[in-house]
Amino acid sequence: MSIESLFVVLIIILIAWYLTFSASRLDRLHHRVETSWATLDSLLHQRAALAHEIVAESNLDPATAYLISTSASAARFAKLDERSAAESVLSESLKLVQSAARDEVLQLPTELLVELSDLTAKVRLAINIHLEAVNATRNVRKKPLIRIFRLAGKAPLPVRYAFEDDVLEAAN
Repeated sequence: MSIESLFVVLIIILIAWYLTFSASRLDRLHHRVETSWATLDSLLHQRAALAHEIVAESNLDPATAYLISTSASAARFAKLDERSAAESVLSESLKLVQSAARDEVLQLPTELLVELSDLTAKVRLAINIHLEAVNATRNVRKKPLIRIFRLAGKAPLPVRYAFEDDVLEAAN
């Protein structure tokens, strides 16, 4: 074998290694998006259950209780395309509950108020983690080499949901 052919083989091996490395990195990023979404989804279901518990344990007027209960049920059982709006409504409803409890307009057991505050903080953190994973995956998928060699395969492009931005804006 000549030096030129060894050089060509070495280049091909390096390109194959880089493509394999890039594909496995992209696969890990997709896995991170899926696990961060699963965590966020679990926390959102806990938040909806807590909203129902707040309705049962507090002295809410019937209209407010109905609003919170309905928004919690809608958020819990909504289809994925409708879920963003339902989660936004639930976030706003729970924000009103928190402010009313702080202003002592609403009598709510301290444990529930603390649990709501803790869960709200966890949801914000989970949203940040999920958005970071989505952004990292999207940035890698934008690279020309990833697109040319179709290293993403048939994996769907990760998406951001509107309620994620709403929750983060409400926190600021």
